[in-house]
Amino acid sequence: MKKLYLILALLITVPVMMEGQVAKYKAVFTLNFIRYIGWPDDARQGDFVIGVLKDSDIARRVNSQIGGKKFGFQDVVVKEFNAIDEVVKCQVLYVSSSINFSRYSDQIKQKLGKSSLIVTEKDGATDYGAMINFVIRNEVLKFEIHKGNASSQGLQISSRLENMSSAIVL
Repeated sequence: MKKLYLILALLITVPVMMEGQVAKYKAVFTLNFIRYIGWPDDARQGDFVIGVLKDSDIARRVNSQIGGKKFGFQDVVVKEFNAIDEVVKCQVLYVSSSINFSRYSDQIKQKLGKSSLIVTEKDGATDYGAMINFVIRNEVLKFEIHKGNASSQGLQISSRLENMSSAIVL
């Protein structure tokens, strides 16, 4: 566990080089976020679904790393959504920057229901309900956390994950 924590801490300081590398790190981070979330009982039923909205590269990377494996006792399933209308309930939804999250956040949250972690990559997305948001600061990939948004969905964010983030909004 200490090794995983160290790897995540090192990844936070990795400078942004090429877009492919950024996607790789975003996929790795997204997969590791799930280990640092306290999930309510209803999220531990059926398959553990990770949805990716409008980013086939991230979907492919996430699927190649975890598709077909288990999270606890749940099978992990990766679903790629090409439009907001396709989104169905999932435990994690990664929303690409090509979606105007501030405009469609209510529609997305309504489709997801409760107990879903929303991960975005758009400045200001936590103001509209995202729990974790990727940002690039001084050419370094970082992420920010909004504990209030997570808590409103019944999710508990581990203090370890908080310690790795670049900003935390209570």
